[in-house]
Amino acid sequence: MNISSVIVIPHPDHIQAVVDSLNAIEGVEVAAVSPEGKIIVTIETEGDRDTIQTFEHISVMDGVMSASMVYHQLETDPEVEISVAA
Repeated sequence: MNISSVIVIPHPDHIQAVVDSLNAIEGVEVAAVSPEGKIIVTIETEGDRDTIQTFEHISVMDGVMSASMVYHQLETDPEVEISVAA
């Protein structure tokens, strides 16, 4: 499973419309919206191709001025949690 984080900068007049559109995309979750309107989303997909296609779709959505991938992780066994000994 691929897990990515993207920062989306919407046009100031389209923040809610962009949030609604993002929430409608399979595998995309809006994690936070800053007071300035920056949107942090996570993308979970099965493969690199799906991640790229989802990111490219977000980048060209109506109302989106820019999208930047800031994190990506390939999780080979998503059912196993990582534990850190204290």
